[in-house]
Amino acid sequence: MFTPSFLYGIYEERIARRLPRDSMPRHVGVILDGNRRWAKSFGEPAATGHQRGADKIADFLGWSEDLGVEVVTLWMLSTDNLMRSSEELGALFTIIENAVRQLSEAQRWRLRVVGKLDLLPPELAKSLVRYQQATSSVEGLQVNVAIGYGGRHEIADAVRSMLTEYKGQGLSVEEIIEKISVEGINDHLYTKGQPDPELVIRTSGEQRLGGFLLWQSAKSEFYFCEAYWPDFRRVDYLRALRAFASRERREGR
Repeated sequence: MFTPSFLYGIYEERIARRLPRDSMPRHVGVILDGNRRWAKSFGEPAATGHQRGADKIADFLGWSEDLGVEVVTLWMLSTDNLMRSSEELGALFTIIENAVRQLSEAQRWRLRVVGKLDLLPPELAKSLVRYQQATSSVEGLQVNVAIGYGGRHEIADAVRSMLTEYKGQGLSVEEIIEKISVEGINDHLYTKGQPDPELVIRTSGEQRLGGFLLWQSAKSEFYFCEAYWPDFRRVDYLRALRAFASRERREGR
């Protein structure tokens, strides 16, 4: 008799085989939500959930590689999260640093740290930059780790950077106003040089972006998964990609 796990494996591979590879998204954004609620459901402290969530990341990146995704953005810590208790944040900072270090040491993915690093503890910020730099020559999947990230902060930083650049060119206020454009802001985002995410996934059942990639997700497809991030499986990812492939992407046309 076939076991449930065997039959489920057949179902999972059936979805994978039927995915149209020419319709896969180049860039997938993921809001890693539900770590604390997952821990609470087992009577465990929040740090246990955060660690289980961190342990899931390498699996997800491996699945993405196999499916031909080029860029993944992982929202690991928002600016709002920085208002949590010092006890939880201390544990979370350690988990995040260890997770990014392990991704860097794997030398398998090219990392880009995106977010307001000046809001993080200085030593953590320095370590994150160092881990990013250590993967600068790695080919393959690009991985944005969004830490201390908020979409409004990113847009404000992009505009500030753009205006500073134009001012440095000796332009007048009137000339700067004339030069402000969508393309100019794009070129100063944290994700500059990368395609915008075609698919954004949020786990835990919450159906909102919460400020994730506000500018870049203007034409994204959204997929909301009931599973908490620590429980997110390959089959959940395949279902999200199947839903994406089935949608008619008009992009305003």
